[in-house]
Amino acid sequence: MPYFQYKALNSGGVLDAGSIQASNRPDAFEKIKQLGLQLVHLEETAEGGAGLAKSDGISLPWKQRRISFKMLGTFTRLLSSLLAAGVPLSKALTILYRETTDPAASKKWREVHDLVIDGVSLSDAMSRSPETFPTVYTAMVEAGETGGFLDLVLEQIAEFQARDKELRGKVISAMIYPAVLMFLAIAVLIFLMVFFIPRFKILFEGFDAALPMLTQVIVTTSEFSQRYGIFIIIAMAFLVYLARTWVTSEGGRRIYERWLLTAPVIGPLSSQFAMARFCRMLGTLIHAGVPLVSGLNVAQRSIGNQILTDAIEDSVERVKKGESLARSLGNCSLLFSGATVEMISVAEESSRLDKELIRLAEVTEKELDQQLKTAVALMEPLMLFFIAAFIGTIFVGMVIPIFTIQDYIK
Repeated sequence: MPYFQYKALNSGGVLDAGSIQASNRPDAFEKIKQLGLQLVHLEETAEGGAGLAKSDGISLPWKQRRISFKMLGTFTRLLSSLLAAGVPLSKALTILYRETTDPAASKKWREVHDLVIDGVSLSDAMSRSPETFPTVYTAMVEAGETGGFLDLVLEQIAEFQARDKELRGKVISAMIYPAVLMFLAIAVLIFLMVFFIPRFKILFEGFDAALPMLTQVIVTTSEFSQRYGIFIIIAMAFLVYLARTWVTSEGGRRIYERWLLTAPVIGPLSSQFAMARFCRMLGTLIHAGVPLVSGLNVAQRSIGNQILTDAIEDSVERVKKGESLARSLGNCSLLFSGATVEMISVAEESSRLDKELIRLAEVTEKELDQQLKTAVALMEPLMLFFIAAFIGTIFVGMVIPIFTIQDYIK
């Protein structure tokens, strides 16, 4: 009789690991369930505890491979096609993990398959791997399972992922050039402070010249950078770590996201991006047959900004009480303008809400693309101006004393 190593949560929510002997996986699942444990991972081993010792070894971060966005998209499309062709879910998952050439993806798909075989729903199995399956992804799968149209929802997920990736790619590509300019500016600054200015200082000291105030400030800053540069770098790294920790906390994240929405250029772009994602997600779900309230619960998770999510949550509650979607969204002025709400209202009355929401998302994405191009076009000369002004100030501060050196030579 084979052994199965398991990891499960006990009644106190603590992860427990061990080994159990059973005739097959369902038998092992039942025995673990009888122990009052909630199964997280189950794997067959040759000998009792042999695989456990192996799996409990040190897991190095740089050895852990994440499932790429492309792999997840391929998995979603293939699973949707297999289910639409009438293949049972367990068999479809078996085909996917056996046909996948990537070892990390094959292992992850098999973990999902094993959990489904053990009686766990697909959405629940996916939710146990949040690093692979985002919250919005599992929420949509759950909606598809509940409504009985999982294949359609998976197809819509794949389409949504492709469009979301395209929009994110546009944002990232728009920020590449400004980021390169900033990197070059920092590199030039370091070169001037560490290598260029110290040589000018030696020249000035040789003539015992009195330096202008601007030059003294530049030279003093250069000396400070040379002496304490390593400590400055360590302090900046520590500040970045503290800022990142603060932003990931509940309170810090809300403050940061609220500030982000009020920023001059970034705020409107963030709101439009969130609105486009919300409309596309909700339109996609309604088109797939998901009820409006369930679709709203899933779509609000796709926004990505907790402040906006909280604003939408009030609208969801009003829809549950029987109000129309347009009237409920009218109070969320951070996301929806009056014209947008009016278009949603007309779409509700004409029973084409799904098409109108997707159309609004497409129009907003096009506008967002144009605004990003305009913002980057304005940012480039602005950054060049500040970089030139900063480096030019240093250059002038170091050149001015040269014109007075001849007085000291005489």
